[in-house]
Amino acid sequence: MNPVNWAEVIWAIWVESNPMTTNPIFEETPIFNRINLTVISSNADEDWLHPVLEIFRPQAELPLLKESRLYLVPTLFGDEFDQEFAPEPTSAKDLPELIQWCTSFARNVLEVFAGRRQSSQLTKLFHFRIFSEFEKKSGSENDVGRIRKLHINQPLDGICEATVTVRFGERLRVLVFRFEGVDQRWLCTALTLL
Repeated sequence: MNPVNWAEVIWAIWVESNPMTTNPIFEETPIFNRINLTVISSNADEDWLHPVLEIFRPQAELPLLKESRLYLVPTLFGDEFDQEFAPEPTSAKDLPELIQWCTSFARNVLEVFAGRRQSSQLTKLFHFRIFSEFEKKSGSENDVGRIRKLHINQPLDGICEATVTVRFGERLRVLVFRFEGVDQRWLCTALTLL
């Protein structure tokens, strides 16, 4: 028993019910074939490889970058300022790159702790209250620690919280510090060697 081709049956019924057809295209029974699409190339730009077609390639739409709604409120340590002279927050994109900055800062701080560098060389990098505490610890270590790992976290735009693991001989310690983007520079507002 042959399978029934339903397309031909429907066509035959239609031709019998409409005998007035004069179009020669419709007088013959159409042949219905199944179309199988096969992927020839895995390249998504296959259609645009011709140099003339490259001119007409649709331009990709770039997503709009939204400005962060969270922003830094500078740490004042209880100090009071006039509105004109208050510290102004600065975005991280307007400040130096953090990995190199934090690595250099940690190395300099470790040299001060070991007494190999004067603390006054780093005055501009610190809030004055944090600097006074830092200055008291100058020369408190026997040798310069070796930096092992640096972890940086940016909870808000213009804030950097860094953790540096440091090896002092056989002992492993942690140097923790916080930078805030204030007045077009990174300013250290917290520093602890654990």
